[in-house]
Amino acid sequence: MTEIQRIADQLRRAYEGEAWHGPSLRELLSSVTAEQAARRPLPQAHTIWELVLHIAAWESIVRRRLGGEAVEATPEQDWPPVRDTSDAAWKKTLEELARSHLALRESVAALSDDQLRQKVAGQNYSIYGMLHGLIQHDLYHAGQIALLKKG
Repeated sequence: MTEIQRIADQLRRAYEGEAWHGPSLRELLSSVTAEQAARRPLPQAHTIWELVLHIAAWESIVRRRLGGEAVEATPEQDWPPVRDTSDAAWKKTLEELARSHLALRESVAALSDDQLRQKVAGQNYSIYGMLHGLIQHDLYHAGQIALLKKG
């Protein structure tokens, strides 16, 4: 297995399942309703919905960076606002997360192991570091979602 294949596998496990740590992001979100996603049980914490939009945003940003774009996220791109809390909007949010995740995995699969050493456009870290950082980022927020589901 190449390093790219290992990274792609870790991305898949974090999102789809068979993760060592427990439920994947998709597994955690499968039973979340729009009402539950919009609930703010902790006044200073993000909602599940906000976390999902944030994860999808960063998967898109990383994909664009893999394409050579020097992306700097604005505050609204980093934490997109929830403008509609309907069931249809929640379904659309989950579909967008799935689309952004699959597009990212396709971009990762197209890389070679040699490209992992390259610096990310506009950043001082490598593609390797960015991809592992994104996996860590997604799992960190998945843990927050797991706790918010209990609240």
